[in-house]
Amino acid sequence: MITLRNIHKAYGGKTVLSDVSVEFPARRITSLIGPNGAGKSTLLMLAARLIEANGGELLLEGRPAASLSIRDYAKRVATLRQTPDFNLRLTVDELVAFGRFPYSQGALTRHDHQVIEQAIDFLGLQALRGAYLDELSGGQRQMAFLAMTIAQQTDYLLLDEPLNNLDMKHAVNIMQALRRLCDEQGRTVILVVHDINFAANYSDHIVAMKGGAVFCQGPVSEVVTREHLQQLYGIDFSIMRHARGLLCDYFNPPASGETP
Repeated sequence: MITLRNIHKAYGGKTVLSDVSVEFPARRITSLIGPNGAGKSTLLMLAARLIEANGGELLLEGRPAASLSIRDYAKRVATLRQTPDFNLRLTVDELVAFGRFPYSQGALTRHDHQVIEQAIDFLGLQALRGAYLDELSGGQRQMAFLAMTIAQQTDYLLLDEPLNNLDMKHAVNIMQALRRLCDEQGRTVILVVHDINFAANYSDHIVAMKGGAVFCQGPVSEVVTREHLQQLYGIDFSIMRHARGLLCDYFNPPASGETP
């Protein structure tokens, strides 16, 4: 479990997070949702130890994260940023190998190669492994970066808007892969996601943020309600429940006086 207690973060005197306390349950998928500027990505980067808080505490399974070196923390927690910064001309194979850096420091072992192979196989990227990143579509490239993160073989994966700019097929493929990582391998996945329907149908737990604070948090059934979503986003919603999941309709909200 990753826990943040009484977190405060400010940039240049502007408060981004104020007294935020959250718990991300182990071996579950947690989605961070909320409007732009709510502090979701900042909270995720704090959990990743890529930025430092101005106050509060970060715990990993009850232990202060500060007691672990950055290298040891990277063996437990892998992070995929919103816009991965790789300007080198790399193949998919070479990119995925970067996931082993916390262990091998670049000198790959037989075990490292096995792990790389497993990550590529898990996402079905065998046919693309020799392709260069700049030759791939946005969705294919995102899958390659996810394979790199999986190859890090951490208990926790933190993903900042992994569905950004993807078509429906690639978005579904990524969410299904994350669900499998959780269900089949016991990984803990925490992601920032803007599509409420993906969050509602693939997550176990949701943290909803607004204005730099936690608006509500808990199981999907408790957080994804018409009242919560209306207050969170400031628009009307109609929520339809069916055998395959939830549909949160904000395109055609109910007319005034109409029962949702």
